[in-house]
Amino acid sequence: MRQASCPGLAGLRGQSEANRLGACAQAYPGLNWRLIVAAFYEWGAADAPQNLFMTLTDTLLSAADGALRTLFAAPRARRPNPAAGLAPVEMSQADKVEAGALMRVNHVGEVCAQALYAAQALSTRNPALRRHFEQAGREEEDHLAWTHQRLEELGARPSLLNPLWYAGAFGLGLAAGRLGDGVSLGFLQETERQVEAHLASHLDRLPAADQPSRAIVAKMMDDEASHASDAGKAGAVPLPWPVQALMKASAKVMTTTAQRV
Repeated sequence: MRQASCPGLAGLRGQSEANRLGACAQAYPGLNWRLIVAAFYEWGAADAPQNLFMTLTDTLLSAADGALRTLFAAPRARRPNPAAGLAPVEMSQADKVEAGALMRVNHVGEVCAQALYAAQALSTRNPALRRHFEQAGREEEDHLAWTHQRLEELGARPSLLNPLWYAGAFGLGLAAGRLGDGVSLGFLQETERQVEAHLASHLDRLPAADQPSRAIVAKMMDDEASHASDAGKAGAVPLPWPVQALMKASAKVMTTTAQRV
């Protein structure tokens, strides 16, 4: 990519966004010019070109780092594990297999949550909303660590398709973000509501003796309900029912597949 200055940047300070977009589009065809406009506002016209490339590089590296950590590194929780302190329980092999399959699905959900929040934080230009997404993502990272630890205790493995699930959720988060903050928050709110209902069904299906898994799932439910409520307060736009139905159908395919693969 050629390192040239957008023509007449110094003279564009204070002009309309359309003028800023037009000038940079001539110099750097193919880039996201709204990011360039954001760079103007943040750094000032004279410094925007070189700082823009630094920001784009930092953003790409940060996104790649988040994906690699989620998929391949051992997650670390900031909050205590809800199952900590519970006495070990004896479970039949059949119960372990059933619990392992359900917790694998829950682990996949947390992999997707990391991707979704990262993409939505990347998409928004609202600093306060970006912090909101990042904070929720940190709480979801606790869920990722708890479910990962429980899988190991049950002798079960994570889904082999986690890279695929992550990529799909990241793409959905970017798409929702491109539709505006209200829609992005609405997508988040509906996702959390469906996840909460999904976790409730797992409480019904988990073996009664598996108190550690049940404690983890119960705490995750509380957090998901809180995230959905926070999204509503932040200005979430309710999604139309066909979109909600499509989300449920997609989630069904993912959960059914993740139980086995």
